[in-house]
Amino acid sequence: MPVIFITDAFIFLLVFMVSAYVLYARQHEHLRAPWHDVARRPLAMSAAIILVVYVAVGLLDSVHFHPELEATETTQAVQSTEVSSLLDLVLDDLRKNTERTYSAPLASYAFSKEMIDLPNGKQIRDYPRLKFGGVHLNNPETERLADISKHIVIGLLFGLIISLLVSTVIVFILGKSHKISFKQAINKICHNDFLVSWTAMLITMSLIIMAACIIFNLSQYYHVFGTDKVGQDVLYQAIKSVRTGLVIGTLTTLVMLPFAIMMGLMAGYFRGWIDDVIQYLYTTLNSIPGVLLIAASILLLQVYIGNHADDFNSIEERADLRLLFLCIILGITSWTGLCRLLRAETLKLREIDYVQAAQAFGVSNMSIMLRHLLPNVMHIVMITIVIDFSGLVLAEAVLSYINIGVDPSMNSWGNMINGARLEMAREPIVWWSLAAAFVFMFILVLAANLFSDAVRDSFDPRLRH
Repeated sequence: MPVIFITDAFIFLLVFMVSAYVLYARQHEHLRAPWHDVARRPLAMSAAIILVVYVAVGLLDSVHFHPELEATETTQAVQSTEVSSLLDLVLDDLRKNTERTYSAPLASYAFSKEMIDLPNGKQIRDYPRLKFGGVHLNNPETERLADISKHIVIGLLFGLIISLLVSTVIVFILGKSHKISFKQAINKICHNDFLVSWTAMLITMSLIIMAACIIFNLSQYYHVFGTDKVGQDVLYQAIKSVRTGLVIGTLTTLVMLPFAIMMGLMAGYFRGWIDDVIQYLYTTLNSIPGVLLIAASILLLQVYIGNHADDFNSIEERADLRLLFLCIILGITSWTGLCRLLRAETLKLREIDYVQAAQAFGVSNMSIMLRHLLPNVMHIVMITIVIDFSGLVLAEAVLSYINIGVDPSMNSWGNMINGARLEMAREPIVWWSLAAAFVFMFILVLAANLFSDAVRDSFDPRLRH
């Protein structure tokens, strides 16, 4: 039975809006030309491939449903009260293969010593074997490194084969679409003669496939990033946290844009008392410390949830509402910067001849703002969206670290970092939860920044060649 959370509906609405924008931009040269410039940049297209992988993971984790329990001899098949996603089905082994407590990455023994019962009835204090990690080894002390190396090589070979097959299919399709031979298509890709930087895209895609195959092959026998305090696989937590980071970065933008665009255009176009009121509004809002406003809002939401606990069918639904509320608060507090930029640009555009001519012919103010002003400030909107995305992803980590971010029951990089705070105080330290969150967040933020730099250079008229 499918389950639709509020954030799921907004995510697929955002996908629909992006698809509509793509179709619209393809029909207008002034929008198509900057994106062609972005497509020619190798770094931008490499970053785009990484972002597509993250988005695919987030979309898989946004299709929720109640799994069906297996029927027994006395009972029929019924639906579970647990809420799962398509990503949980893909990562089912990682989700179910849990240990008792901490274990280091690629380890075969637990991280802490425990009392172990020997066959002769005696007890010793030693590191027990894990239930899953390295369980296929007879003597982990001597066999583990060789076994890990073997699985890395096998995963690398499978990755090479898959990446070669995918690359061959792409080259074949490119050759057919441009009516050239397979060899000519390869030469054009190597010399970057296409409008898109296919060389960078194919190399990045191949590296991602090979890394994914190596990690997948290792995860069948070991915990690649170790386990946490309750024995859950850290790699599973890091992958499940992708959706939370993407929701914070995208839905906050969806909340922010209407306020910023509407008020920025109105303040710059009408001026006078309307401009004064809007300036007073965003100046006052900027004077309130954002962290305090977010903390107060989250506390109010927690009080509401506590008083209306019966209105929520599951813990996941309650956590989803808190995530949505956090996106709304971040959007309300972050629209002021874009509004100022749009106001300044609109003040300049309203004095241009074609706007003055439209006013002289009696064109309505709404039509002028929509037809003449909005298309000419969209480059600022696009640049701000892609630049603010990485900042919002990092904001979630900081807010969750101080316990005013997403719900503690929800997987997020911020909650992983918050949980690792106490683990770092152990001796020896448990460092892998922090490292896994850092790696996944670093890759996403770096890819978003590289892509935003290309978008900024391509959409800014002053930098466009």
